[in-house]
Amino acid sequence: MTVLAHRTDTLTRDALAVLQPGFEGTTAPAWLLRQVREGLTAVGLFGRNIASPEQLAALTAQLRAEREDVLVAIDEEGGDVTRLEVRGGSSFPGNLALGAVDDTDLTRAVARELGRRLAECGVNLNWAPSADVNSNPDNPVIGVRSFGADTHLAARHTAAYVEGLQAAGVAACTKHFPGHGDTNVDSHHALPRIDVDLDVLQARELVPFKAAIEAGTKAVMSAHILVPALDPTRPATLSPQILTGLLRKELGYEGLIVTDGMEMNAIAGTYGIERGSVLAIAAGADAICVGGGLADEATVLRLRDALVAAVREGALPEERLAEAAARVRALAEWTRGSRPDAQPEGSGASGIGLEAARRAVVVTGTAAPVTEPYVATLAPVANIAVGDETPWGVAGELAALVPGTEAAVYAQGASAGEILAAAGERTVVAVVRDAHRHPWMVAAVNALVAARPDTVVVEMGLPRAEPRGAFHVATHGASRVCGRAAAEVIAGR
Repeated sequence: MTVLAHRTDTLTRDALAVLQPGFEGTTAPAWLLRQVREGLTAVGLFGRNIASPEQLAALTAQLRAEREDVLVAIDEEGGDVTRLEVRGGSSFPGNLALGAVDDTDLTRAVARELGRRLAECGVNLNWAPSADVNSNPDNPVIGVRSFGADTHLAARHTAAYVEGLQAAGVAACTKHFPGHGDTNVDSHHALPRIDVDLDVLQARELVPFKAAIEAGTKAVMSAHILVPALDPTRPATLSPQILTGLLRKELGYEGLIVTDGMEMNAIAGTYGIERGSVLAIAAGADAICVGGGLADEATVLRLRDALVAAVREGALPEERLAEAAARVRALAEWTRGSRPDAQPEGSGASGIGLEAARRAVVVTGTAAPVTEPYVATLAPVANIAVGDETPWGVAGELAALVPGTEAAVYAQGASAGEILAAAGERTVVAVVRDAHRHPWMVAAVNALVAARPDTVVVEMGLPRAEPRGAFHVATHGASRVCGRAAAEVIAGR
């Protein structure tokens, strides 16, 4: 082999190594297996790839038959954002519920059990937890995915989550650096901007990430957000000042830096995914996440070729690409050699998610059993991170406890009169999600309570609107176990 051919082969393999693509289907397509053989070191999984734990284990075994140390990543936060249980809802509450309980031992145990289930299925990198401080209650994309609005609470639970997840042998990927909590724009659609000074960033946004680094997080995910106090021109994912200057040099982080999805409009709509990927690696990122929406071989080859061309043209230093690829391979080697810690005796892992969800419930008013409920779910449009394929609410769980439960889902524009006409003499259970961000929900709930004071209100998002109704149940999340915990209260269990 000539020197030029060897260099070309090395560049190609390094360019493949830094990609974390997705794919369609519940088995690995031939093109993906081929690229793994060629040097692809990581694969990203989404809800479309998962039908059951057994199927998922078979899929990851299929990938490892091609490469033993392949990184299999997933966006499994638990709570509202679940891929492992996308069709039925998560067995775990999300971050806000854990923050509401504020028991770091519980958070650590929940993360460890979630990690154990992922590891059993062959998943070894989790794009979680969210370390964002949800300082803006109107944030459309973080909300219940955050441990809360208190910086130090978020920090201690981020650290506990990292420790629990990695105790199960699954690498944590703490996100979204340098902090996505103080935004009112979803980066899936546009480029958010955080206009606070450096002192605020140091005292608020960066504190949970420092805690995650001290806890040994194996990966950090960058945010597609513009933070002028750190870099007035480029979003964090593409910023040398933020990824290399701040994260690497100032905070001393030495692990893997992963980008958020490059097909998100904050990057794809302004830089394009090819140029964006080159700029991200040049800025200090080590791995390119792509595949939530673009999930084919053509995308992988486009990005591979863009990185190789950038090196050849002098736009991307060859040693920077090699360094990034080496970090990916090092994490793959860590996951291959990691051994889960022993499960603590008496940990109650099998029911830890429901236990946590029950502890997170806050009831305002005096709860009394409802014997003939009509569950009216006032449903907002789901954000892309959560997705609209995962069921949520209390109707199914309440029906399992109270025979004869009736239910319907109402979208924006529904009136209290419409709900009351359908309910008849039954007690209305109005279920909302982030009502404070949706005036139509608040108006409907107010009208229901005015007409029928016995109405029960369940808030499954951020509990910011004034509690109303005969009694008000705040679950701090909309996962399946949060629905179960609320249903138990309503049923008098």
